[in-house]
Amino acid sequence: MIAPMLIEHEGCSPTIHATAYVAPTATLSGDVRVGPGCRVLFGAVLTAEGGPVELGEGSIVMENAVLRGSRRDPLRLGRQVLVGPTSYLTGCQVEDEVFLATGSRVFNGARIGTRSEVRINGLVHLRTVLPADSVVPIGWVAVGDPLRILPAEDHEGIWAAQKELDFPGYVFGLDRPGRGESLMPGISERFGRALGRHNNDRQI
Repeated sequence: MIAPMLIEHEGCSPTIHATAYVAPTATLSGDVRVGPGCRVLFGAVLTAEGGPVELGEGSIVMENAVLRGSRRDPLRLGRQVLVGPTSYLTGCQVEDEVFLATGSRVFNGARIGTRSEVRINGLVHLRTVLPADSVVPIGWVAVGDPLRILPAEDHEGIWAAQKELDFPGYVFGLDRPGRGESLMPGISERFGRALGRHNNDRQI
């Protein structure tokens, strides 16, 4: 059997239940916990960047999906969750029996209730709360708490809810820049420093 890429990061190593399957081209880094009966398919990346990544029983992570736990917001999937190909999840909580379709995006501090669906290319924004049985239509954006679900072209409506969620402050600890200034120098410095902790990683 060909083993997946398993990496010790900051003294933590992935754990995989004996009944789970992790494809040989998947990468698991740090405190990643793959539960009973889970399936992690080809090209998927599960990385614990200061906070754990946990997959509940029977959950499936499809090809080339990325799941990232952060120090502030660990990533946890409940039981029987499906994460579609090329999806990206970071620092979110996903309850049982949730369907996250191909290309879905779920951001830091978001919570997705039981039996919810985020359909193809749907997006759940920072610190957004989806109650149980919610549906985000194809390509739409879920934002805020209380929740609003808006078409991607409704830029003003999305920004009106998103602005108060304070993405730069919540994720990077930065104030919004003034007119003619950029967040990117601060983000590059802080995020780059955090990612530099991988310099001491060790393949298992």
